[in-house]
Amino acid sequence: MDVYEDPAAWTAEPVRSRRQLALRFAGSVVWFPVVCVLWAALAVTFVVVGMFAELITAFSSSLERRLVDSVEAPLNRVARLASWCVSWPELRHEGDAGFYRARVDKAVAKRTAQASAPVGPGRPKPPSECAIPLRAYRGVGGWYVAEVALAQGWELRPSDVGREVRLRWPAASGAG
Repeated sequence: MDVYEDPAAWTAEPVRSRRQLALRFAGSVVWFPVVCVLWAALAVTFVVVGMFAELITAFSSSLERRLVDSVEAPLNRVARLASWCVSWPELRHEGDAGFYRARVDKAVAKRTAQASAPVGPGRPKPPSECAIPLRAYRGVGGWYVAEVALAQGWELRPSDVGREVRLRWPAASGAG
């Protein structure tokens, strides 16, 4: 297994205190709906603006790329506003390695099923790369994601284990 960073960084995250998690959960209950409404309002605004911009981008591909970038950046920033939120399962299972192992197993199995699905006529190619977010493997570490993924045929990609573990399905390169 190739390790792209210090192997010590691939271990489980330290267990957070119940008090800290409870405060974050309470904040999440209030803050997350606000973020969802803000994200939806931005998305609707960009759809409306996009209908008018379609006329302009029909004549210039460079304007089209800049428009797409100007839409992606604010939506990604709003989505990041909720990155500190804590879900109910995280609150209940903090420190439970079995819960996080099951979460990783389920996530990798789902991605494996998608990547290995046969391509039928008129169907898009299955995704060849994916990222397993820290939220899924916090209690077991990135090394567990790597073990499970390598056992199912994935390759590791350079990853920031503090955020996500990136994987690549090698069979996709031979099929295309």
